[in-house]
Amino acid sequence: MGAEIAIGFFRRGTEVLLVQCDCPSSNQRRPVSVPLDDRSDSAVAERLRLTLDPEMSATLVRRGDPIAAEDDTTQRTVHPFLFECDSRELTLSESITDHEWVQPPLMLDRDTDPWMWDAYLAVAPSVRTVREDVEHGATYVSLRALEVLRDRAAVAAASGDGYESLTELARELRRARGSMGVIETRINRVMATADRTPVSVRERAIKACADAVRADQTAAELVAPRLGDRILTLSRSETVYTALLAASPQSVFVAESRPAQEGIDTAERLAENGLDVTVLVDAAIEGLVAAGNIDTVLIGADSVFADGSVTNKVGSRTAMRAGNDADLDCVVLCSIDKVVPDISVDPEYGPVEAVYDGTAALTVYNPTFERVPAADVTEIATERGTHSPDDLDSIAEKHASYRDWDENRR
Repeated sequence: MGAEIAIGFFRRGTEVLLVQCDCPSSNQRRPVSVPLDDRSDSAVAERLRLTLDPEMSATLVRRGDPIAAEDDTTQRTVHPFLFECDSRELTLSESITDHEWVQPPLMLDRDTDPWMWDAYLAVAPSVRTVREDVEHGATYVSLRALEVLRDRAAVAAASGDGYESLTELARELRRARGSMGVIETRINRVMATADRTPVSVRERAIKACADAVRADQTAAELVAPRLGDRILTLSRSETVYTALLAASPQSVFVAESRPAQEGIDTAERLAENGLDVTVLVDAAIEGLVAAGNIDTVLIGADSVFADGSVTNKVGSRTAMRAGNDADLDCVVLCSIDKVVPDISVDPEYGPVEAVYDGTAALTVYNPTFERVPAADVTEIATERGTHSPDDLDSIAEKHASYRDWDENRR
């Protein structure tokens, strides 16, 4: 049996990090790797992180199934790991001489070890991971959906598969999270603007990935100067998180967002970046706002409708209504792609056992999202600025036109 190695794909946005080491036997850029001398995920993940950057903040997303990596002289078993990075800023270890962030399909265009792409696919997002991700907001999940389409199109282009192999995938991705309209908008735009070839879908998806990351960053940067000193938010929105870091307010209050408590992760990340953060139980939202402790209520969005109403994590309606009653700025922050043409979306419900796992004959009501009326929204902020309902109607119509690629929907 050959050697066993662990390799780490460190992802930021929709790109992964490739590095060049000072090893004289290779001048290729590739994922960081270490010998697999420990079977525990945590130990291997920590060694990969330390080998790359001892100061890096990176979260292990998943470990993939091992793959065989053979060439003319070596037989190895590769164990791939995928990490999520908080930043592109790196303090590389001395053994690494160069690095770059790339969209993974570009590995297919280079003179790289053929197993590298297979190793990436072993940890890449899938329709299943998109469907089952209940921890992240719509921005994050939509990026993963775009990656699935991008990667499958790259495979089809390399193997000679036809365009038809991608059409059902696009439909599956749209159905995977019916409450997140941004997924449908972004998938439809790729399919509508691409030629009917896998190569064209691949290139349009690569561009869509880059555009989506840039849009959320721009939206966050535009809204940050307008936020108050004391901000209330809830749940987990990557765009809101980025805006809060840019604004660096006097204090941030984060509702925990029961039952999954996504807000705890947001609060911890903000605190680790030096912000003054207070976590509160969801039931305390209204009282906190009424006591005069908040200047701005800031939430993300899973979908924005043409009438100005918004769907977001349960608790959003309470927060925005309380802010409106107190005459505060109640801001929804998201990319323009979250504006959807339909007035309703598919409901989502969390698991029963997250609320009650006892034996009594109880019915559990655990909705994931709820609708915030337009009257409780002061401002909808995107990468294009501030929007009124009149603006949203024309945007929704444009997004509806992207559906025309799919003859099954006509």
